[in-house]
This record gives sequence, C-alpha cells and structure tokens, in this order.
Amino acid sequence: MDLTLHYDKTYQTFEGFGASAAWWAQEVGGWEHTDPVSGLAVRDRISQLLFSKTEGIGLRTYRYNLGAGSKESGKGSFPNPLRRAECFETAPGVYDFSKDKNAVYLLRQAVKDGADEVVFFVNSPPERLTKTGLAHGVKAFRDNLPKENEKAFAAYVLDVTEHFVGEGLPVKYVSPINEPLWKWTGGQEGCHYWPRSAARVMKVFADELAKRKALDGVRLSGLENGDIRWFNKSYTRRLIQHKAVRDVIDSVDLHSYFLNPVDWPLLRRPDYLKRYRRWLDRHCPGLAVKMSEWTHMQGGRDKGMDSALVMARTMCEDIALLNVTSWQHWIAVSEVDYCDGLIYINLDDKTFEMTKRYYATGNFSKYIPYGAVRFEAKADDKDLLVLGFQKENRVTLIVVNETNEAKVLTVPENAVQIVTSDTDELTEQPIENGTAAVKPRSVNTFLFERASV
Repeated sequence: MDLTLHYDKTYQTFEGFGASAAWWAQEVGGWEHTDPVSGLAVRDRISQLLFSKTEGIGLRTYRYNLGAGSKESGKGSFPNPLRRAECFETAPGVYDFSKDKNAVYLLRQAVKDGADEVVFFVNSPPERLTKTGLAHGVKAFRDNLPKENEKAFAAYVLDVTEHFVGEGLPVKYVSPINEPLWKWTGGQEGCHYWPRSAARVMKVFADELAKRKALDGVRLSGLENGDIRWFNKSYTRRLIQHKAVRDVIDSVDLHSYFLNPVDWPLLRRPDYLKRYRRWLDRHCPGLAVKMSEWTHMQGGRDKGMDSALVMARTMCEDIALLNVTSWQHWIAVSEVDYCDGLIYINLDDKTFEMTKRYYATGNFSKYIPYGAVRFEAKADDKDLLVLGFQKENRVTLIVVNETNEAKVLTVPENAVQIVTSDTDELTEQPIENGTAAVKPRSVNTFLFERASV
C-alpha cells in the first residue's frame, strides 16, 4: 500500500501541543515524596513526563489557571473541592505571590523541563469583582462581570502576568475569557459572556496591555468557545471587532468539544470543522486557529487504546480540516473516573498511572517540531488517517489505524517508525526494505530525511 506525499502542497505552520494544569497542579505540586522508578519527587517526575522532550512527550504549552478566590472564601457550589482555586489578590491592587504555591511550583518546573510557552487563562474574574460575589453565576446565561469592573479585572490579570514575566517565565498569552457560552451556575469557577460583552472585555484588556511596556510581546487569546458547533462565528466576529484587539491577537482560540454527537449528514463533526474553516477563510483571512482545549467526554478511567484512538482522530481532524496551528488538552492529569487525563493520579496513596492517551499524544508532540509545515499526505487505504509535516528536509508522518486489521505501508527506506498500540508505548519498530507494518488500533510516527532538492 502506497503513500502519496505532495511536499509542495502546504498548509499551516505548526507550533506544538500543550495541556492545562487546572486543577491537578494545586494538588500534585505538593507531592514531594519519591517516585520509586525515576528517583525524582513524584511532582517532578509528572512534570518531566509531560514537558521534557527527552524524558517525556515534550508538550510545549502550559496553560496556567488564574483563580478567582473560591478556595479562600469557601463560597459557591463546588462539589469537587479541587475545582476551587486561589487568587493572588488580597485586597484591591495588593498581591500575595506565595499563594497557589503548589500550582506555581509546577508552572516553574514545567518551564525548567521544556515548556516554552505559558498561557494564563481565567475561568472567572476575582470574586470581589463579580455581580454575585461568587466565582460563578446564580442565574443561567447571565453575565457575571459588571461593566464598571472590567478595567479592575484587566488590571488584576495583567499585574499578575507582569509579576511572572518579571520572574523570567515565558508567559506568551493571556486569555481573559473561557467558554463564555455556558451558563456557569456552579461546579467550577466560570463566567458567562454574551458575544458583545466578551468583545468589550477584550477591548479593555487590549487597551490596558498597550500601556504596559513590561508586557511587550505578550498577546491576548480567545474567546475559547466551548463547543465546536455553536456560536463560533458569533464570538469570532466580536473577537475581531475592535482594531485594538486585532493588533494583539494572532489567532482565534477555541475548544474542540462536540457534545451530544449525532450521525446525520451535515451534522457530523468534520462537517462543522469544514464550514467554520470556510467561514474563517472568507471573513478572517490570515487569522490562525488554535485548538486550546479538548478532552474525551466519556465516563470511566479508560487507560487503553479505545479512548486514545478517539483522541487521535480528533487531533487529525482538527489539524487537517480546521488547520489549527496548536493543539492542547484540557487536563494533563486527572483524579476522577473520566476519560480526561493523560496521566491518572490516585489521591489516597498519591501514586500515578499512565494511559495510552499519553503515549499516543507523544506520537504527535514528541516528533512534530516547532515550526514544521504541514503538507498534503494521503494513503491509498482510506481507513488510515495520515498527516505530513516537514521542517527543512526532515519529515514527520502520523498514521492512525483505527481498524482491527493490520496494514502494510511502503515508506522511504531510511524511515524510523514509532508505534503506540494495544501492546506498544512509543516503541520503535523495525522497517524492512521500505515496508512498514501498521498494527491494528495503532498510532504511528514515521521519521525520515528527504533527499535534498
């Protein structure tokens, strides 16, 4: 079976992969006991596994949650206490940067291990600035930030950003609004915004950011809508409404969830991606798209290939159909019975467990270099999902086989194959005479050098 590689037909330049530290870092950041395998503190080993290129899967982007203070106040509806977050502000304009110490420890450690892009994202403004006095709303779909407090909100977020940039941390983006579409009446910190109010908040942030020389190079990101189907056009129109905002964004960031899926023509997930991509090309030419949050929305701790294959297909669709330039997981580490972590932790004995999602992510994140350009790559067998990337003469191919059948591919004889499957975890597999075996239910990476042109 052959591959068709059109190196001259190119698409987006890719920046890398990442994950959020909410809300596990505030727990794991205090785990100083020793991991028996690596000899490192468990918190350091988990950071290394996620962000190191040599000892882990080389995630590039670390999403740090700037909390609203629900942990200190104890107010609001939070059935899971780990979803409460601390706030650095102790009084208006007064800060205590010893707070949120566990999460801040892992932020610094992730940067040491290799993360070179930090995003500060906000679920809710600080409680003192909200209408309800809570880190979430009370009535569904009601904005919870009064207009008169928007400047104070921007000042708080950018004061904190300035502090950590001053430490030398690579904070590249500030995302003031997260999933504005949802009702946000409890369960976690969150704040609803209608498209118009979201645009106004972004304008306030852009104006405040322009005044801060210490934050030259820091950009805004948004609006991080929460479902790939609904209202992305509405929020994107508002995102680019003000010139001040357009000057400090370089992408539209959104979340790739597809809740309550249906299998009807024109309502399948790829159809929404294609339509939104066409709309962006017409109305926002040149504006990149970043997928800043996704997780497999399914109950239970699936550590195997079932969930890993769902994830791999989603990654391939977002990269190939939406042309995203960055792809980020919602949560890197999970303590609950849900398909949402690359690594699971057990709170009772403070141990951790790996998943096939972790290794399959590594097939992408460890081997697609920053600045690689995607080119057209296809396989004769339509069962296989294929992505191609090139940087200089180095080529990375991703091949996903979701079927229960083994496949055979003809690849360059100098290729190296790395496999994650039911029996493999980023395992290098030999290739004989340019013929590669593609195992059932597997994610494969092929690396080779192109002949100089």
